[in-house]
Amino acid sequence: MLSEHVDYWNHDGWKDPFSSSLLTDRQNAYVTHFGLSSAYTPQMIVDGSAEFVGNSSQQAKAALRKALAMNKTEVRVSSISVDGTTLRAHVDATVLPPNGPSHAEVFVVVALKHAESQVLAGENGGHRLTHVGVVRSLTKVGSVDTKKSFDADVRLVLNPSDNPANLRVVAFVQAAGPGKVIGAAVQLVSR
Repeated sequence: MLSEHVDYWNHDGWKDPFSSSLLTDRQNAYVTHFGLSSAYTPQMIVDGSAEFVGNSSQQAKAALRKALAMNKTEVRVSSISVDGTTLRAHVDATVLPPNGPSHAEVFVVVALKHAESQVLAGENGGHRLTHVGVVRSLTKVGSVDTKKSFDADVRLVLNPSDNPANLRVVAFVQAAGPGKVIGAAVQLVSR
């Protein structure tokens, strides 16, 4: 699970320290993809193919069951190392299954396993919020298709305030759009 913090709530007297305009743009791409009238929170997107209000546990369970039953491209993350604020990892993904899209992009995410924020103002003012899987960076690193796999060493710059022991690396393959997620892998960062 990844938590993508948008920045459109930052005008309420408090700035979410994990928010990003890149993630707001990504959510807006999903608005177009799903034909929604506007973006909203909390929104949950499963496998790039289902979206719903994120606090609906019944819809989440059904979407996750469906996603688990789908044929996926194999994705692996290995050889993770951290040197100062540079993270290196090896990522590989097999070719796409013949019954899906003919082309997809490979992304690598660095995410916090656990995070907390003290909300100073706005709707949640005065509350301490706990988060998991908080996206700190999302980087397109390549592509795959039905004949070409992906296999590369990637180098990512870490946020200097992030503790490597609290990080995970997620690699996923997603059809353009953003479209359906065709495969994913996660690996914890250890020092």
